[in-house]
Amino acid sequence: MSKTKSFDTRQMVLLALLTAIVVVLQFLGAFIRFGPFSISLVLMPIAVGAALIGVWAGAWLGLAFGVVVLLSGDAAVFLAIDPFGTVIVVLLKGALAGLAAGAVYKTLEKTNKTTAAVSAAAACPIVNTGIFILGTYVFFLPTITEWAAAAGFASATAFIFIGMIGLNFIVELILNFVLSPVIIRLIQFGRDRAANAG
Repeated sequence: MSKTKSFDTRQMVLLALLTAIVVVLQFLGAFIRFGPFSISLVLMPIAVGAALIGVWAGAWLGLAFGVVVLLSGDAAVFLAIDPFGTVIVVLLKGALAGLAAGAVYKTLEKTNKTTAAVSAAAACPIVNTGIFILGTYVFFLPTITEWAAAAGFASATAFIFIGMIGLNFIVELILNFVLSPVIIRLIQFGRDRAANAG
């Protein structure tokens, strides 16, 4: 019983540590911009937490990421248009990105841990950006259409993909691929420590 208790305590401590890292990285990331939005530096610790602790830990870390986005003012332009829609989209995209990373890792882990880690790292920005795109269509399309026309884009879709998310998404995806070896090492280190402590 004490062995299970200490394992649960280690998981809670790791989750708390990763949550703090997510918060700090998101506040720091608010100053790094490619286009209109800041880059998300938090996707790596979300993927690591999802792989080491589990799917729901990934969802928690993604939710923490969303809360910080709302508190940091990164979503202020959308909050002015539709506060309810903004809160839903920001929290949902973060939580689902973490959930997806955990689910992908868990699904592929038994086949190949490296493939699982790289795929989880890729799933995070893909789901995060995908939910953002969906949210812009559901809650903000009239405003996005006006912005697109004012910026000289042929359509709202072109503006969303080229003007709003294009470079950010590419940078986030490349960053996660480049950092995949680090993610793999962190996961292995966490697994080794857990095995040695048990």
